Amino acid sequence: MNHFVVSVIIPNYNHAAYLKQRIESVLNQTYQDFEVIILDDKSSDNSKEIIELYRDHPRVNQIVYNEQNSGSTFKQWQKGIELAKGEFIWIAESDDWCEPTLLETLAVGLINNKKCAIAYVQSIVINAEGYITYHYANQTKLFTYIQGVNYIQEYLLHYNSIVNASMAVFRKEYYYNISKQYTSFRFCGDWLFWIELAKEGSVFVSGKFLNYFRKHEKDVSGKVNATGYNFIEELRLLKILKDDKIITDRQFKNVLANLYHRYSDKKSEFTNETRVDIEQLFYFEKNKSYKSFLMRKRRINIIKTKVKLPLKFIFEFFGFSLTKNI
Repeated sequence: MNHFVVSVIIPNYNHAAYLKQRIESVLNQTYQDFEVIILDDKSSDNSKEIIELYRDHPRVNQIVYNEQNSGSTFKQWQKGIELAKGEFIWIAESDDWCEPTLLETLAVGLINNKKCAIAYVQSIVINAEGYITYHYANQTKLFTYIQGVNYIQEYLLHYNSIVNASMAVFRKEYYYNISKQYTSFRFCGDWLFWIELAKEGSVFVSGKFLNYFRKHEKDVSGKVNATGYNFIEELRLLKILKDDKIITDRQFKNVLANLYHRYSDKKSEFTNETRVDIEQLFYFEKNKSYKSFLMRKRRINIIKTKVKLPLKFIFEFFGFSLTKNI
């Protein structure tokens, strides 16, 4: 049996327009100790035609076509990981691409620290045509290691800082220690996935912009956000973290209040039925009611905003910057 340091999983669904660029950017990495596993989730475009161009490539170890669509990106992740022979896993999404040194940068980060669970670079967000829309970064150092528990508290509690799987490589042995609850999500599965992996060790963060994360009309997150379903999944995720004691009750209430404030600003865009479903999840959790608490926190946040805006203009008029929360 061949041994590889890295298994690169390329899960694809109807991304024929971007697939060649994705595969080529993987094959052209400066670090070459890897296998490629291509998974197609019964695409209806000409993805298969493009994939078959690489069947005989020495780095392409497996190609799997689903007979039925799985309906889940995260079930495809699971399938690919189970097929992988490498020590490290890179899920290279089929509509993204990267610089040639991405894999070398992250493999070195994992190899140099045996307790490192995840390694990732920074991302440049691009549109469907490949034009840059913005740079996404949460690290200003060239590189650093952060203890997993601390990383969760600072970078994964209020938001998912690993915004795109293509920017990260992880240690496969730690995967077997996490639950498979992430496969039951449509949108937030990656968030839970990274939290549970980060618990297992440290996180290597490179400040280099080596990943290109494509946002386009077929992007799942945009559609989910438009319907409000992201709030349903974020609430479910939050309750899992509380029940599994990854966060304290106090942290749970703090994140819940911030999420409710964000929801309140967006709820007019959703249907009445969706609002009822979301608010039921916000207000009630087992035998507890958080309705009064959330209403109170919402009023406080509104007051803070109303006070802060006039003060901001006053401070700026006199040449000061209002940098602290009121």
